Amino acid sequence: MKICCIGAGYVGGPTMAMIAKQCPQISVHVVDLNQTRIDAWNSDSLPIYEPGLDAVVREARGRNLQFSTNVDEAIAAADMIFISVNTPTKTFGMGAGRAANLEFIEKCARQIARVSVGHKIVVEKSTLPVRTAEAVKLILGNASSDASFDVLSNPEFLAEGTAIQDLLEPDRVLIGGESQAAIQALADVYSHWVPAERILTTNLWSSELSKLTANAFLAQRVSSINSISALCEATGADVDEVARAIGTDSRIGPKFLKSSVGFGGSCFQKDILNLVYLCEHFGLREVAAYWEQVVSMNDYQKRRFAQNIVKTLFNTVSNKKLAIWGWAFKKDTNDTRESAAIYVCRDLLLEHARLHVYDPRVPESQIRADLEHVLQDENGEISPNKAALLQNVTIADSCEQAADTAHAIAVLTEWDEFRELDFERIYQRMPQPAFVFDGRNILDRTRLETIGFEIHSIGRCHQRRRLADT
Repeated sequence: MKICCIGAGYVGGPTMAMIAKQCPQISVHVVDLNQTRIDAWNSDSLPIYEPGLDAVVREARGRNLQFSTNVDEAIAAADMIFISVNTPTKTFGMGAGRAANLEFIEKCARQIARVSVGHKIVVEKSTLPVRTAEAVKLILGNASSDASFDVLSNPEFLAEGTAIQDLLEPDRVLIGGESQAAIQALADVYSHWVPAERILTTNLWSSELSKLTANAFLAQRVSSINSISALCEATGADVDEVARAIGTDSRIGPKFLKSSVGFGGSCFQKDILNLVYLCEHFGLREVAAYWEQVVSMNDYQKRRFAQNIVKTLFNTVSNKKLAIWGWAFKKDTNDTRESAAIYVCRDLLLEHARLHVYDPRVPESQIRADLEHVLQDENGEISPNKAALLQNVTIADSCEQAADTAHAIAVLTEWDEFRELDFERIYQRMPQPAFVFDGRNILDRTRLETIGFEIHSIGRCHQRRRLADT
């Protein structure tokens, strides 16, 4: 068998590398039009950071795994074609801000139809609105050649930071389709390392909808516990204790009950907004409003965190140095898409703060590009006043450098290295009172208070306020 994957991004690259590793008899060809990205996949510096990915790629690359820009050639030679291209939220026209932009999916389908010969199994790997396969099948069915096609849905359920482990030992592999032969062909690929009971089959539409639903439910849990964190701060309850108490209930479970400054990443917000758009399209307004509130609560949590920093620092951060620890949306990834840090820092810049940012994996160019994007107006332009704010951003080489002489530290990514620092030394280098705003609840609160820090954690009432209330 020969497999082609169109799209060498966060999903296509790691997924195909794992298939190639586990199935040495299958030829896997990953193609992308971005030459720079392909060059990175063929180098010792991969375009994405994911623990364990380097070893998987090194084992298979050059044996049965290749990366190139030869899209037509790979499609023509393949028996099975995975579509793993980006499906961002539309920024224009009908459904702007909610609907998925399926431009790249359609282009892939037309390209497959144009160059294919014989029979092909086309696998949707990208996250798509339910019934997208109908459009893909229509395009493929009008191919000018005598090629024939089966279309399958095989959504990914990877978590960045643990993607390799998720691929190696998945909770489930979901395959939706109409042709049992095509479903079995794809199941046979995964069965080289995935137990049969974890390979689930459904109809095409259930599979497409399952991906959106899974991400919506996970994001809902995060927004739910974050909503309770605000109540905890107001009442003196501890959100971690509440989460532990309810998480022992077997009907609820403990996962995704970690309160934070907010969820990010490429999937949660995009997929929920897509779900909202679909519900509105089918006239299900109450359902749409229900899921839209998940995103609203996430936006509120980020906004609330920035506002708390300003209020605590005596209602002004103008010209104050603030250390920002972490830019990636979560640890063990260099992905910054929809990271809470971007929006918190935007709000702080608008208050004229001076930000010193450190992240162990995100380059300066990405940090500045993220900030430029969120400071643009609806026409994609930055006003001179906002552009000037970018001069207040400095990229630091370490946590200590960022915190040196800073009025406050804001922890926005849960990198492990942030836990094991010489906080006594950091405290001595900061103006007093020295503040810490722990947006991930990863720091030892008692230890930092003993040193002298004024520490504010998500979902925990500040000590000074507790004393005032008593």
